[in-house]
Amino acid sequence: MKKYILSLIIAITIVVLLKKTRTGAAVANQVKGVVVNAVVKPDYINTKGDSIVTRVMVPEGYQRVAYDRGTFAEYLRNYKLKPYGSKIINYDDSEYFAQHWHEAILEVPVPANGLQQCADALMRIRSEYLWDTNRKDEIGFKFTSGHYCSWKKYAEGYRPKVKGNKVTFHKTATANHSKPNFYKYLNLIYTYAGTLSMYNELQKVAIKDIRIGDMLVKPGTPGHIEIIVDEIINEEGTKMYLLAQGNTPAQSVCLLKNFENTETSPWYVFHENNPVDTPSYYFDKALFIRFK
Repeated sequence: MKKYILSLIIAITIVVLLKKTRTGAAVANQVKGVVVNAVVKPDYINTKGDSIVTRVMVPEGYQRVAYDRGTFAEYLRNYKLKPYGSKIINYDDSEYFAQHWHEAILEVPVPANGLQQCADALMRIRSEYLWDTNRKDEIGFKFTSGHYCSWKKYAEGYRPKVKGNKVTFHKTATANHSKPNFYKYLNLIYTYAGTLSMYNELQKVAIKDIRIGDMLVKPGTPGHIEIIVDEIINEEGTKMYLLAQGNTPAQSVCLLKNFENTETSPWYVFHENNPVDTPSYYFDKALFIRFK
């Protein structure tokens, strides 16, 4: 009888212990789940994506704003990227000191001459779009002096003669409409145009009207400029954007993270007259301009 009672007590003890263990495990799992949910932030990066549209995913409740095929907006959104993890490389093949700023590197070659800096990289992207869509006659930019220099006239052999702030154009070369000569033209633009000349020349855009291809700018010498390369919207009409930049020294064009809002990074929200803090530059006011 004693053996029976002892056996019964042992059995009951085991059942109680198992129940407590299972309950404890369940509670532990619940606590673990809460901790994980509190720590893990949304990740909108698809490391296998080879373009902006395939590399960066859309937060829940948002969808990409539609643009017509062949537009500059679609050209930028589908811009090809280097493999995930590629580094920012300076014009002299050295690594840039800040490798934590970006989520992607755009396939924009960086000339070894060091001329293709922040504004220059964006002028190159715009010019290549016009070249690729057979709109070459629209390629042209104003120098900081205010003088307009077009690819069309450069291809016909006209070259600037610069004396102080005075610029005159003379036909001193044979006509050459080739792609290599086009890049020589861009080197000329990089030399005499920049952030300030772009701000003075181009249309200013209000926050409510910005779109892919518009540029966040701080005019000056030096100043800085970054370009919108994607746009999304939710049912309430709230929009978010992606930013890309070239930089000084001349280096890889990269898609920027958003350190100010890591919950939605790399997506940005802009507000009229508010500052914008990006990894490499603080814009004290959200000013935007648009290519013609």
